[in-house]
Amino acid sequence: MNGKKPRAIVGSGLDSISDRFHSAITTFDGNKPDSKDFDLGSPVSPLGNRPTSTAITNTSSSSSSSGSVTGRTGSNAVARKKYDGKSHSGELGGSGESHPAAVDSPVSLGQRNWKPGHRRSGSGQLIFSGGSAGGGGGSSSATSPITNVLPTGNICPSGKLGKTGMMSRSTPRSDVLGSGTGNYGHGSIMRGGAGPGRPPAECSPSTGSPEMAAATAVRRAMASTDPEEVKKAGNEQYKMGHFSDALKLYNRAISMCPANATCHSNRAAALIGLGRLADAVRECEEAVKLDPSYWRAHQRLASLYIRLGMVESAQKHIYAGQQLDQVELQKVQAVERHLKRCADVRKIKDWASVLRESEAAIEAGADSSSLLFAAKAEALLRLHQLEEADSILAKASKLEFSLTGASQTSFFGMQSNAYLFFVQALVEMALGRFENAVSAAEKAARADPRSSEVATVLANVRAVARARSRGNELFKAGMFVEACGAYGEGLRFDPSNPVLYCNRAACLSKLGQWEKSVQDCNEALRIHPNYAKALLRRAASNGKLERWAEAVRDYELLRKQLPGDNEVAEALFHAQVALKTARGEEVSNLKFGGEVEKISGVEHFRAAISLPGVSVVHFMSGLNQQCLQISPFVDSLCTRYPSVNFLKVDVDESPDVASSESVRIVPTFKIYKQGSRVKEMICPSRQVLEYSVRHYGI
Repeated sequence: MNGKKPRAIVGSGLDSISDRFHSAITTFDGNKPDSKDFDLGSPVSPLGNRPTSTAITNTSSSSSSSGSVTGRTGSNAVARKKYDGKSHSGELGGSGESHPAAVDSPVSLGQRNWKPGHRRSGSGQLIFSGGSAGGGGGSSSATSPITNVLPTGNICPSGKLGKTGMMSRSTPRSDVLGSGTGNYGHGSIMRGGAGPGRPPAECSPSTGSPEMAAATAVRRAMASTDPEEVKKAGNEQYKMGHFSDALKLYNRAISMCPANATCHSNRAAALIGLGRLADAVRECEEAVKLDPSYWRAHQRLASLYIRLGMVESAQKHIYAGQQLDQVELQKVQAVERHLKRCADVRKIKDWASVLRESEAAIEAGADSSSLLFAAKAEALLRLHQLEEADSILAKASKLEFSLTGASQTSFFGMQSNAYLFFVQALVEMALGRFENAVSAAEKAARADPRSSEVATVLANVRAVARARSRGNELFKAGMFVEACGAYGEGLRFDPSNPVLYCNRAACLSKLGQWEKSVQDCNEALRIHPNYAKALLRRAASNGKLERWAEAVRDYELLRKQLPGDNEVAEALFHAQVALKTARGEEVSNLKFGGEVEKISGVEHFRAAISLPGVSVVHFMSGLNQQCLQISPFVDSLCTRYPSVNFLKVDVDESPDVASSESVRIVPTFKIYKQGSRVKEMICPSRQVLEYSVRHYGI
């Protein structure tokens, strides 16, 4: 028959397959620095949380080019306050005062304490226009320090030349920087229109972009010698979510004025946006050192310490501020409560409660605490969820734990960093990575040489590693009785080690003690349910005991884990054949492997479904999209269930077959057993189809 699967000799090969297996297998959200108005939704923000959003605006600090309005040129220059280390002006929001033009504007140095009757600068917007009225696409705006006296030059509402002072100062319009070809900037500021000439390249509607404008603003600010301008440019980059650029600018501002607490606090905000919490803590600590009364830096430190799970440090800074933040206070109290419960239930080895309380503490706010993630990993390990424990521990290892003094704090009766290595040693040993386990246990002992719990784990890990190594050497030498003893010695020190159980099962199978081998595999799988080697050895041992249903079940689990393993597929096929034989079913013409067989006519169809075993027929059409989508899945079922005969009928090419079977809708699946239809499914889901194949195929 054309397209048939290759035939396999049924009833032979099972012992050889099993023997081959036995011989082959031996062993951070964004953070808003200081302002509710600019809050990007980080739980670090001391003023509360909002959904994360990055404000993408085409704004930037004013440049230092000759024609820009900076408040430093002309007769209208705005007097600045001295940029000293005690001023907190320039915080991103933060102090609660409002801005007359826009609530989201950063507070500039020299603008913090305004007297009645004084007009604040920065109430207008300076827009670099691309040549169209009101500015063009890709324009970039900056805060413009308009004062009560208009700048020198020709300014008029329509773009026409006029006399100085002719325009009403109450007109609420934006300043537009024209693009005159002569003296660019000087005398070219117009309202409502653009002058002749080419627009600036970085903001051109045709060639520019907000990204290019932002990059240009960063370059200009980095070249500036005015720390105020550099800091303001950093604030603008931060508001747009460009944390790396903001950090670069804050670094530049600090290099020019290292004693300014606000710049250190803002640099901390950028570091939080980049997920560098430990560095952010150090910056906030520097800000507090420069100005102990800087309450917003205290609040930020409290928020950071809550995220890191350092409750005592968080409480110290919460109460140090001028204002008591109730939200952060509730967070730290919740984290403290769950940490205490976690420690209490760990003492009585209630691992389900340890898991629940550690997750609750993380949810309450300690979302970057490596110690809490390690506690969660330990609980998962004790609950025999090894893959999950390994995954959580990997996440804990990526979290920062390099704070000064943090490693000296106590956690569950041992030094904090010792606990991390302690849990790592346990997980590595359970997963059979014995060398890594010994290394981690030794690091834990060096970190806390006084801990009896750490000392016990170190001794056990070393003993288990030695026993496993000796057992492997004896197994390779063919000394299976002695190897069994060596693995058993290791289990004395670690009764929950699935690797040692599985290795001892291999020795017992070599000795023909199939029942004991199954028992050790059962124990290994109880601890590590998806342990492939244990499944394989149990399936082979059950085959030797002629428990074919159990063997088929294990091989099917292995097929899901190892879908491309042909030896597992062949072992499954032979186990299925043996099971059918034990049930008295005809198996002489069963096939292994191959592809879905295409039916060419009614006679071909009748002969194919009359073969022994189960036949699954896919009635399909090459013009039907649903048929095309499910066909690859049918091919995969053919590979996963090699004892089932898979057929397909194209109703367009073989309408007689479709008519004889009364098929009117595609895709339709029909299952036949020795020529008789036992099930019909019209447009089934993949789950229903596979369930039916498995149900009738065994």
